[in-house]
Amino acid sequence: MNIPSGILPFWLRFQASIGADVSARFCEAFYFDDNEAGATELAQLVLAGKKRGTASLEWSLAVTGRPRPKAGDLSVVTDWHGQPLCIIETHSVTVMPFDEVGEDFAAVEAEGDGSLRYWREGHWQYFSGECARIGRTPDLHMPVLCERFEVVYQEDGKTATSPALPPID
Repeated sequence: MNIPSGILPFWLRFQASIGADVSARFCEAFYFDDNEAGATELAQLVLAGKKRGTASLEWSLAVTGRPRPKAGDLSVVTDWHGQPLCIIETHSVTVMPFDEVGEDFAAVEAEGDGSLRYWREGHWQYFSGECARIGRTPDLHMPVLCERFEVVYQEDGKTATSPALPPID
């Protein structure tokens, strides 16, 4: 996949910081949520190290053509306007029915109070909107892609280390 020109300088600085070309591992550049306030709030949770997971509706990936993340992928989290904020590395991806997502994953997503109840209420609303956009009916068994990740690069001097990335020479 080609790295979008708007984030390429950021990506090149990241690669220079690790001393390796890892562009083959680029997955996507994206922002969280479907509105600016939500995108800003969730990005701040990621940058603070609290949010280490995200959930996507599997049905939406099939319709939109958005890449399905896999372990080892590197993605650029942007703000609502497409400005790069950090790079995350996907550690695991699990697809499960909505009603089987558990407390452990809700805590990793760290939204609201971090509870499963908050996760289910917020994601039911969000996924219902996604379903309406793609012509599906939400149900308790709809497939949810649960991705766990860690921040591996940000430009404010906070760079996480990751054994999956080449070591800095």
